[in-house]
Amino acid sequence: MPRRELFIGLMSGTSLDGVDAVLADFAAPRPEVIAHAHHDFAPELHAELLRLNTPGDNELHRAAVAAQHLARSYASIVDDLLLHADIDAAQVRAIGAHGQTVRHRPDAGYTLQLNAPATLAELTGIDVVADFRARDVAAGGQGAPLVPAFHAAAFETAHPRAVVNIGGIANITGLPAAGTGNVIGFDCGPGNVLLDHWTQLHLKQPYDAEGRWAAEGQVSDSLLAALLDEPFLSLPPPKSTGRELFNADWLQRRLSAQSIGSQALPPRDVQATLARFTARTIGDAIGAWCPEAADVIVCGGGAYNRRLMAMLADECGGRAVRSSGDLGIAPERVEALAFAWLAHAHLMRLPGNLPTVTGALGARTLGALYPR
Repeated sequence: MPRRELFIGLMSGTSLDGVDAVLADFAAPRPEVIAHAHHDFAPELHAELLRLNTPGDNELHRAAVAAQHLARSYASIVDDLLLHADIDAAQVRAIGAHGQTVRHRPDAGYTLQLNAPATLAELTGIDVVADFRARDVAAGGQGAPLVPAFHAAAFETAHPRAVVNIGGIANITGLPAAGTGNVIGFDCGPGNVLLDHWTQLHLKQPYDAEGRWAAEGQVSDSLLAALLDEPFLSLPPPKSTGRELFNADWLQRRLSAQSIGSQALPPRDVQATLARFTARTIGDAIGAWCPEAADVIVCGGGAYNRRLMAMLADECGGRAVRSSGDLGIAPERVEALAFAWLAHAHLMRLPGNLPTVTGALGARTLGALYPR
């Protein structure tokens, strides 16, 4: 039996919907996913991570404590993953753990992902690779998005293609035809972050399942125009963003401006408009920066939002819009698999970033190793 190269990838993204984990074998040129698991965050941890996205009292202590809780959540899902796959921890070469982004300010020279990788290594008995973004930022890059290098490895084909990850923030990877040109990638705007916020506020549900609530509403052209009037959207790549820009306050300012002198929009119409906003910003970005893309592959939680996917098909200029599941990797597994891939690249001392994506001065090996 061929020797296996087992790695675990962990991802908890801007959507704050919990942790996704994959166990994958990297013995073959394209990794094989052996097992996947998802754990929701405990409500208290979810609330604290959300609060830590904005300045607050005693935040250094609170962030350190939250990082320890997060590492224990990571260790728990690793245990479940290994149990499900009947794999011993000693067989796994490393865990790639992205951490939880609470501040992303490459313009100020830093990006902050809460994590306690030493704790994770201690609890699991597995080497941990973490702090992936910092090396790219040190080289003058945005530090994000980091998944386009993996998208190129997993989804490259004979024709140009756009890969869209719709998590809390939406990011796009523009893939040239195999063996030609440079990969580009960038954050293009909000993915699910505003949709989830509005759903939680009005329905007390974590997200709008399949976009059913959005499908009940009508898009407001005036609100859509106000949402689109955001300078970030017109910036050229490389660029990245997060909750420090697209958050509840950002949305409320635009809603308040709309309601002056007129009746407030029904909540379902706001939800429909937010869905169209996400689809429009993705479609516009593909048209502007990936005009030769023949098709669009969607991963992340947004791939399960039927209403959003239908809107995206409307906005993509006739291109086929498909789930990454059609190409063999379920949408919720792609980002976690990417960080297993980055951990593998780290141990091989291979570059994990793409300077054409992040704007870094050159290719760099990403991450820091915390031995078991």
